[in-house]
Amino acid sequence: MNRVPTSCRPGADEYAAYYEKYIALVPDGDVLSILQTQLDSSQAFLRSTTEDRGNFAYAPGKWTLKEVVGHLSDTERIFGYRVLRISRNDPTPIEGFEQDDYVRSGPFRNSKLASLAEDFAAVRRSTLSLLGNLPGESWLRRGTANKNEVSVRSLAYMIAGHELHHMAILRDKYLP
Repeated sequence: MNRVPTSCRPGADEYAAYYEKYIALVPDGDVLSILQTQLDSSQAFLRSTTEDRGNFAYAPGKWTLKEVVGHLSDTERIFGYRVLRISRNDPTPIEGFEQDDYVRSGPFRNSKLASLAEDFAAVRRSTLSLLGNLPGESWLRRGTANKNEVSVRSLAYMIAGHELHHMAILRDKYLP
């Protein structure tokens, strides 16, 4: 298979400026290895967190720890769907989503933290399988998501950076 090195960062023209905050968090290196390392570290972190901390929110109106984990799964599923569609050369524009509505309508508050952590792990394993089996030319394909042009490569970096962003918040504000 012709592969694009998975350590090639996306160019700024491959994603909407909003996502720079996530992509900038991703360290240099192979993005697939980074995603795998994140899976291992996030699972260790979440396993070390007690169930009673799951309903903690650091301020009024902020998501609970369980809602953050649910949000990570939902967002990665959506970004993974975008990867699938764009990598398969589907030219149909993909709609955006409202994260607060997803969290509000999700079952997270009534779920066990351990169950949410395992769900996130399952989503990440699926993401790794999808990305790991893409031929090189697929990584450079572009499509439209949420009215913005985006490449498959940048979606992989967005997934990694989104996780880094939220895990840092969990470590700093939820479980200092």
